[in-house]
Amino acid sequence: MEAQKDLTLKGNIVISVGLFEHSGDNEVWEQMDEGTLTKTKEMLDDMHKRKIDMSDEIFVINVGGYIGESTKSEIEYAKKHNKKVNYLEKCDCE
Repeated sequence: MEAQKDLTLKGNIVISVGLFEHSGDNEVWEQMDEGTLTKTKEMLDDMHKRKIDMSDEIFVINVGGYIGESTKSEIEYAKKHNKKVNYLEKCDCE
């Protein structure tokens, strides 16, 4: 949320994720059975790619250098579609 506020105050239109798998929203994930969880994650992955389609660039919040598998997939998708990729912390991802 801090990065979102900072980017907004710098004049950017921010399209953010709606749920945070690794850093919150546990109450959402804990109540799902395996099948629902899988379908929900697939839906969210697709939704994130649609958000990338609408964006000029993406900003990866890689606290401590961590980038999960879903985020790696979204970075590759963004690059494939000629979107600029920026990171919160220095990344040797390129």
